[in-house]
Amino acid sequence: MLCAISGEPPAEPVISKLSGNVFEKRLIEKWIEENGKDPITGDDLTIDDLMPVKTARVVRPRPPTLTSIPALLSTFQNEWDSMALESFNLREQLQRTREELSTALYQNDAAVRVIARLSRERDEARNALSKVSVSNGNNAGAAQAGADSMAIDSDVLPTEMVEVVEETQKSLSKSRKKRPIPEGTATSADISSYAVQEDFASPVVDMSTFSYKDGLAAIAGQTGTVCVYEPAQANVKFALSLQEPVTTSTWVDNKSVLATASGAVKVFVEGEMIASFSEHAGPVTGLAVHPSRQILASVGSDKSIVFYDLQGNKRAARIFTDSALTTCAFHPDGHLFAAGTASGEIKVFMTATCEQATSFSLGAPVHAIVFSENGFWFAAAGKDGNSVTIFDIRKEGDAAKVKTFEIGGVVESIAWDYSQQFLAIGGPTGIVVQHYAKSSKTWNEILNMSDFPAKSLEWGANATQLVAADQGGKLAIFTTKE
Repeated sequence: MLCAISGEPPAEPVISKLSGNVFEKRLIEKWIEENGKDPITGDDLTIDDLMPVKTARVVRPRPPTLTSIPALLSTFQNEWDSMALESFNLREQLQRTREELSTALYQNDAAVRVIARLSRERDEARNALSKVSVSNGNNAGAAQAGADSMAIDSDVLPTEMVEVVEETQKSLSKSRKKRPIPEGTATSADISSYAVQEDFASPVVDMSTFSYKDGLAAIAGQTGTVCVYEPAQANVKFALSLQEPVTTSTWVDNKSVLATASGAVKVFVEGEMIASFSEHAGPVTGLAVHPSRQILASVGSDKSIVFYDLQGNKRAARIFTDSALTTCAFHPDGHLFAAGTASGEIKVFMTATCEQATSFSLGAPVHAIVFSENGFWFAAAGKDGNSVTIFDIRKEGDAAKVKTFEIGGVVESIAWDYSQQFLAIGGPTGIVVQHYAKSSKTWNEILNMSDFPAKSLEWGANATQLVAADQGGKLAIFTTKE
C-alpha cells in the first residue's frame, strides 16, 4: 500500500471516499488546503471526505545498502550476535527459575513433613491421655468419649467423697458463727512484742517451698533436697532427695506431701513414700488439703485441678480451666475451692460438683491465696506485687474488695491465723502483721519486723508462734518476748 502522491508506504494512511486512493495524511491535507481538489481525479475534495486506514505497523524496506553481498553478510553477523546474546540471557533466566523452583519444592516438602510429625504427635498424645483417663478415672462414661474430646477428663467426685464434703460443711458451718476465740490465743499485745526466739540454718540453701504443721517444718529446694525439722528441738527428723525441683508442699496430719516440677505429687510418712501421683502434664504449682483431711487438691501450669482420695490413694476428679493455675486453697468449710491463675483471675469452684461458682479479678498473676476462718473472706497476693487484697466471697466485682494492704516490698507469703484476727504478710523487706478488731471493724498494723526477709511463713497453734523461712532455708521462730 503506497501513497498516490509520494509513491512510498504512508506512515499515517488515509483513503479518499470519492476516488478510493490512498494518501499520506499530512500530504493530502496540505494539498486540499492549497487546491481543494482530488490530486488524481480533479474532483472537489474536503478533509471530511478522507477516512483513516488502520493497518499493521508498516515495515519499511531495507535501505539500499543491503543490496550488496558484503552489506548482507554484515547484517547477518549482527543478527547472529543479537540472537546469541538473547539465547545466553534466556539460559541464565532458566537456571535461576530452576533454582527458585527447587527451593520452593524443598520448603514445601519440609512443611509437609513437619505437619505430618505434629499430627502424629497430637494423635499419640490424645491416645495416651484417653488411656490415662479411662484407667484412672471414676466416671463410667469417660471410656465412651472420643479421642478428640476433652470430656473424658471432666469428671466429678464419686458419691462417697461428695458425702464427706457435705458432712464436713454441715458440721463446720453450723458452729462457725458462734465459735468463740480459742482459749490461749495470743492477743494483739502479745504479737506486737514478737521477737526471734531461735533460728537455725538448714542444709537446703536454695529453698523453693516451706510448710509447717503441728511442730514439724518441711523445707525443700530446687535440687530436690527435702528436710523435715522439729523446730522446737532443732532436730532434723528425716531428709530425702527427689532428684528434681520441688515446687510446693503441705501437711496432712503426719503425712508430708511434696509436688515437683515434672507434675508428680508424692506423699511421705516418716521419710517413706506411701503414695505417688502423676496426673499433671507440667509443674505442680499449688497444693491444698480439705478440712476433712481425706481429700487433697493440686493445681498446675497445665490448666488442670486434680482432687485425690487420700484414703484409697487414687485420683478422684479432674477439672480443666482456660488458664495456667498458680496457687489454690480450700474454704474453711470445704465446700468451695479457689484457684489462682496466671491471668490474674481467682476462680472459685463447688468442691462436690466441680462446677465454677464465681470468680474475682486481682489484676496480676496470683501468687498466694488464704481463706479466713470467718468463712467469707480470703486474702490474695499477686506475683511480684507489693500489696495484699482481701475479698468477700458474698459480693461481686469491685464491691468484693474489702481491704488492700500496701507494704514496702514484694509479697512472698501470707498466712491467716485460726482465730481470724491476725493476717501475717512476709517478703524480702520483712514481716508485717495486721490485726482485725471485730468489735470496731478496723484494721491495725501491730507488728513490723524488717530484720528477717521471709519467703514463707506459717502460724503456730493459737498464734503463739510465727514460723518463717527465708530464701536460703534459714528458719526463725517468733514468739512473745519473755
